[in-house]
Amino acid sequence: MSKAIQVFRGDYLESTHDIHVAVVDSGGKLLYSYGDPYRPTFPRSSMKPFQAVPILETGTAESFGYSMADIALSCASHSGEPFHRSAVLHILSRAHLGESALQCGTHVPRDKESYKQLIREGKELTPVFSNCSGKHSGMLATAVHMGEDTSTYREVAHPVQQRILQVISDVCDIPLADIELSVDGCGVPVHRLPLYNTALGFARLARPAGYSGPAERAKALDMICKAMMQHPEMVAGTRRLDTDLMRAFGGNLVSKAGAEGVQCLGVVDRGIGIAIKTEDGTARAAGVAAMEVLKQLGVGDASIYEALETYAHAPVFNARNDKIGVIEANFVLNPAK
Repeated sequence: MSKAIQVFRGDYLESTHDIHVAVVDSGGKLLYSYGDPYRPTFPRSSMKPFQAVPILETGTAESFGYSMADIALSCASHSGEPFHRSAVLHILSRAHLGESALQCGTHVPRDKESYKQLIREGKELTPVFSNCSGKHSGMLATAVHMGEDTSTYREVAHPVQQRILQVISDVCDIPLADIELSVDGCGVPVHRLPLYNTALGFARLARPAGYSGPAERAKALDMICKAMMQHPEMVAGTRRLDTDLMRAFGGNLVSKAGAEGVQCLGVVDRGIGIAIKTEDGTARAAGVAAMEVLKQLGVGDASIYEALETYAHAPVFNARNDKIGVIEANFVLNPAK
């Protein structure tokens, strides 16, 4: 049986990846699928736009003078580039907090030049380099604005996390009791729900007008969607899929990747959400799958796909930086019955 994503070395098939896809409209109708559209999944960082909603709903963003770029950064899995780090530190300073308040841990940033510079200066990695520092700064700012403890903001019982749970339950249309929890890579709660419900959330993020929940929540979703599309470089970074997708589709696509091979998209003019999960957790398959889903749905034109060719047919390079293979899609979406 052929697999959805195929990895070629030269002319020879070397590896394959299974995927699951759900395409849902803002009214909750499953439109297309591949694999299991109801697969229980941790969307991981793809949930960040919904985790950012309380920053707006509580008045935190207004109180601390958030710009649209700041809102986008709160949804980010950023590369740790200088402009990401300075923006996080500025958010913290407005909340009268220092970098030490961040509890996201540390890791080597995607932006290797920033890491090399750190080594040259003989300095250690700090939490601001974490791809999740934007999200954590938003959680901390919200706790400060609401007069809540900042030392325990990561704990599931903390009001910051309880507000996030309520947003996900509401926007993704899933009872609180059905959202299963574990711990994300950055130490905060991570939410497990069917792929279908994640796609529904992205449909409502892309077109809040199709969402019948509270008006303030719809307004927050609309602002978050616009912020991400206006400042895609804050959501990811230089030469990143989310950034390049949102730029290429020019205000018609909101995109957010998640760890373990998750990619979620919302198409503004169609009011649809797309959630993709690679069965083996491989990120390299998720981007190729996302491009193929968009193409099969007829989103965008040929010029966009030409500009994004390296994502649709991802090249495989060797250690000499020679292109020696390609990653391609090999599946057809199934219309819902």
